[in-house]
Amino acid sequence: MSGFAKACRVLGIFCLGVAPSSAAIAPASFPSAFAPNPGVAWITRSTAFTPPQSGAGPVAQDRAHPFVSNEEFRDTGRQPTLPVADLNNPILQPWVKEELRKRNELVLAGKGGLSPAANCWPVGVPAFTLLPIQPIFFIPGPKEVVIVWQGDHHQLRHVYLTDKHSAKIAPSWFGESIGHYEGDTLVVDTIGMNTRTFVDDYSTPHTEKLHVVERFRVIEGGKTLEAKVHVEDSGAFTMPWDGIQRYQRVEPGIAENDTPRNPISGSTDAGPLIERDCAENPFNYFGGGGDSLVPHADKADF
Repeated sequence: MSGFAKACRVLGIFCLGVAPSSAAIAPASFPSAFAPNPGVAWITRSTAFTPPQSGAGPVAQDRAHPFVSNEEFRDTGRQPTLPVADLNNPILQPWVKEELRKRNELVLAGKGGLSPAANCWPVGVPAFTLLPIQPIFFIPGPKEVVIVWQGDHHQLRHVYLTDKHSAKIAPSWFGESIGHYEGDTLVVDTIGMNTRTFVDDYSTPHTEKLHVVERFRVIEGGKTLEAKVHVEDSGAFTMPWDGIQRYQRVEPGIAENDTPRNPISGSTDAGPLIERDCAENPFNYFGGGGDSLVPHADKADF
């Protein structure tokens, strides 16, 4: 069995219809640089968007409270911190700014601040592009491209290769993504997301008007995957804004995964895709109300 077929077997029905061998891994239109063989994946350490060179950008860290990641802690010994949003970004509508202010207070009080992914909740779009440590894999097929984050196969996206969204879309965790190719770029257009997700690790909320366009492209001679993200939501933001995410390539024997590891959330060797599911987590980190809690009834229904 080929490595690509094994990857499909890991995902079960999600790979239905994709090519069964690496020799026929994708239609000719699919840019092969995304998945030249089943072992190629893309990994990032960044949990925040890089702003564009000009124009409106994403919510960023409050400079009064510098962010120190776990990876930086391992490198420098500095005390890790959690994201604290800069409330001065002009993209924020008043109600969004107020939600972020309340969330900042929880973080600074030590009562929350982790991504919903820590509780195994779907993160939605565009927050999917901020999932770190574990790699993402592109699994191409003739009618869709599946993008899966190895850290949790619930964090999985279907990009349907068509030019029109459905006439009626029921809001969901990842919405409806349609895509097409523009040369070496995979363009993904997503709408129809519910309001249970956030657009970033600062827990920036959005409305059901959220519209995200991502442009994925492999650059730097195949070493880097770039995702340019364009966000529009007239219900939450005063203007459209853009952000950038970059991933490094990992591949067994060629570009090994050098991301630090730990027994709980650490990464794995470079490819191919392995099965790794995350069970919904009932534990409330830090004992506060700022994290995603498992839904429950306050009293019995009978």
